[in-house]
Amino acid sequence: MFALAARPALAMQSPASGKRSLALSNLHTGEKVKLDYWADGAYEPGALAQISHVLRDHRTGESHAMEPRLLDLLHRVHQEMDSSATFEVISGYRSPVTNAALHQKSSGVAAHSLHMEGIAIDVRLPGRKLTDLRQVALDLRLGGVGLYPTSNFVHMDVGRVRQWKGV
Repeated sequence: MFALAARPALAMQSPASGKRSLALSNLHTGEKVKLDYWADGAYEPGALAQISHVLRDHRTGESHAMEPRLLDLLHRVHQEMDSSATFEVISGYRSPVTNAALHQKSSGVAAHSLHMEGIAIDVRLPGRKLTDLRQVALDLRLGGVGLYPTSNFVHMDVGRVRQWKGV
């Protein structure tokens, strides 16, 4: 379905000019953002700040700068999925306090989650199967990918390349 595996990774890099856009909807706060976060060879500081705000820890209100490479990963996944849908965000940044509380409740939450560093996100893409979203992210080989079918999301991060299946 997705011809990603046949293309070399360098051929998929965005050109130095142009724009990279994202549309995100935080399911916990109801906030949405649709913007160009990169234009003509540079990240847009105002757009990055807006994205970080929308992806803040909804439990504490604490915000953290999101890693631009994570945004690039989402952008590339969106392109490969050939979708115009908005990413639905389950979890972006997580404060250490929130992460510790979630970790105590569930073994599925890592004690040292990459969410606390702003390099991980849990999403789904309306109109696309979770398994397809997972496969595209895996094929990019830009970080970790976890499938959570019962919870209805895919975890993506720009840490080391690895994969797993949760609940």
